[in-house]
Amino acid sequence: MAHASALIHTLLFGDFYRDGVGAEIYLEFTNTRGPANTQIQIPLMDKNDTGRRSHYLTVQFSIPDAPAVDELVVALGAVVGGRPHHRIGDHYSDLTALGRDVENPAVV
Repeated sequence: MAHASALIHTLLFGDFYRDGVGAEIYLEFTNTRGPANTQIQIPLMDKNDTGRRSHYLTVQFSIPDAPAVDELVVALGAVVGGRPHHRIGDHYSDLTALGRDVENPAVV
């Protein structure tokens, strides 16, 4: 697991991926360790706006014959849009309702 994390959690890899998909924010990630057919979950979010909850999705799958003992699986997930009929608001509406500054929600 440490080797796979080292491959994907570098600025070099992250910048290539962000540039490739035209993203402006950080990459969401998760680490999973297990044998072949382990359930893999990839969290997704809007590539330019972390506050848009319509894009909070999770891709879930497994690969029946991988990884083998001497293999790593590195999986990337992407979608072309958010949920078509999402039922929750956005992060900005919540902050406004709480009386927080949207530009500085942690008040730092």
